[in-house]
Amino acid sequence: MLADSDTRWKWGALTAHRLVPDASGAASGRRLDGFLLRGRATPTARQLTEVGVRADALREVTGVEFVRAMDRERYDVIVLSLVGGAVQAMLHGLRHAWQGAARRPVVVTGYVGVVYEKLADGLLLRHGADVVLANSRHDADRFRDVYTGVGADADSVVECALPFLGGARYDEKARQGRKYTGGTVVFAVQPSVPDNRADRTYLLRRAVDHARRHPDREVVVKLRSKPGEHTTHIEELPYQKLIAKFGDDLPANFRLAYGNMGEVLDTADLLVTVSSTAALESLHRSIPTAILTDLGVREALGNHHFLGSGCLASWDQLDAGHLPEPNAEWLSRQGVAADGPYETWFDAARERVAELAAAETLPPLAPFYTPVTAPGYLPGRLARYGFAPDGSPRPGAGAEDQAQVGALRRVVRNTMREAARGAYRHGVQRVAPVIRRMGEL
Repeated sequence: MLADSDTRWKWGALTAHRLVPDASGAASGRRLDGFLLRGRATPTARQLTEVGVRADALREVTGVEFVRAMDRERYDVIVLSLVGGAVQAMLHGLRHAWQGAARRPVVVTGYVGVVYEKLADGLLLRHGADVVLANSRHDADRFRDVYTGVGADADSVVECALPFLGGARYDEKARQGRKYTGGTVVFAVQPSVPDNRADRTYLLRRAVDHARRHPDREVVVKLRSKPGEHTTHIEELPYQKLIAKFGDDLPANFRLAYGNMGEVLDTADLLVTVSSTAALESLHRSIPTAILTDLGVREALGNHHFLGSGCLASWDQLDAGHLPEPNAEWLSRQGVAADGPYETWFDAARERVAELAAAETLPPLAPFYTPVTAPGYLPGRLARYGFAPDGSPRPGAGAEDQAQVGALRRVVRNTMREAARGAYRHGVQRVAPVIRRMGEL
């Protein structure tokens, strides 16, 4: 399994275990080998520990190194849990590496959560995998429409569910005996939504105000990463730094928290977020869930995905005691809280993968994008990961060269970032006061 961020590691590893249930069973001889794609979002050891999903082996690689390993080592199934451009690069790289091979592994990919932006772009970059997993009936219908709309094969789309749903169903009685009798409100933040200081500070202030208004409730802000760590999306304005501006005058029933989302939800009585996939985890457990409308219902925020869910609400409404009631039909189409045991939702995907793995031969991988169909787009996507337009490794894209280039880029990036911070501090602390004084003359 190849992943490029902490969230995608979680989805990919859990998906691998769902598709091959005995993947970690010693008796069967099956194992899960994990590969981390080297890049800006490569997860740290702390992030991997927090996710809580382990592999039998784990190493960091470049795209070219991964393809060479897949050509050299024998695997039954490969799960690509990557951003769309990286999936496309690996598909072309693997296609080239497996030319003339009698047998090859089954290649699986998909999305780590809610698909609310770049639907066509992301899907077509994933086309060519043997199986493209859709996390709900809603997504499966949309995925097939995109593929058939461009004349591409849509048979690879298979409906399943998010692999990290589950956990104990919500029981209101569980809060009895807690320190805060009014329950626990969890605000699940996101790295890039909203994307500006004013809106993020506003949401944080409303969470603090909610704690002040309800001293019988505990308000927990669930953080995604520590400053300096990267996730699936870049977090330019960490809430940890924004809360420092509030000073020491914070209510005792308010706190920030890291940790595994499933464990945090074990203590939640209300989940609040803008558009995080955590909302689906919460809804699956029947935990009251609110999708914030304070900043509007907009595509840029992703909360438009929850139209019809019955979960849209504002902090004002939550302050007044409102608890959203989810729409059962919407939940069913989104693959949460549906009828039937959760495990059966992966049956179709397991059967498809098993059927393909048992086949004597599989046809070559056939992505929709080729040098003929997308000559102005594909070469750039492949070059970013060290591949030529035909899927072969580019000259100079060896492991050592890639590592040196990556290290140099990190040094330059960090140097420029520190220089920019220094210039900003100098401007705020030295230049701005002088300009204000001059304006007063």
